Amino acid sequence: MTLITGAAGGIGSVLARELAPSHDLILAGRGGQRLDDLCRELKALPLVLNLEQPASLAEAAQSLSRVTNVVHNAGMVELGEVSGQAHEVWTRTLAVNTVAPAELTRVLLPLVRAERGSIVFVNSTAGLSASAGWGSYAASKFALRALADALRAEEAPHGVRVTTVYPSRTATPMQQKVRQQEGQSYDADAYLDAASVAITIAFALNAPRDAVLTDITVRPGPR
Repeated sequence: MTLITGAAGGIGSVLARELAPSHDLILAGRGGQRLDDLCRELKALPLVLNLEQPASLAEAAQSLSRVTNVVHNAGMVELGEVSGQAHEVWTRTLAVNTVAPAELTRVLLPLVRAERGSIVFVNSTAGLSASAGWGSYAASKFALRALADALRAEEAPHGVRVTTVYPSRTATPMQQKVRQQEGQSYDADAYLDAASVAITIAFALNAPRDAVLTDITVRPGPR
């Protein structure tokens, strides 16, 4: 069983369809019609999670009896300069992008260990380099990178593989919102296709057991 958070979103839904022929899926999200429809289409198990409330995740996931892989794909971004962003923005961003993945990983690790499975963190190139106006988001992604690096070292003796994928800007509804926050137009052709990122994640999950792809940066190729 492969669990994907943010499954109804741009990358998440494409990834779910990419994996569906070969993976049994648990599709996690905030609930709603899009998630229900996707689960029905792919014959997947739905899981409603509130990532803004990490303390709720243990109870939400207690019904799961088998999880082989976890793909932490959900995330949020609210742009703003450090001088102008209140602590509520930082708290929510860190909760969704960092604390929730850490807590969900903790809760599911016994199941993933039993399967000698994989955990994939969908990060961002903002987790490698921070730009003006991206402080809270980049901080959450830098922290997510640290979480993945520590987890990789800790879980290797248990046979668990840990991968971080760093996509650059990707053509998704989230990117549309970012461009609105930037006061700029949105042109999907200017960005990575969500399918390109999904295929990369699938490649990491399906890699031979004697290999682990630790860090993968995905940028637009020559056109």
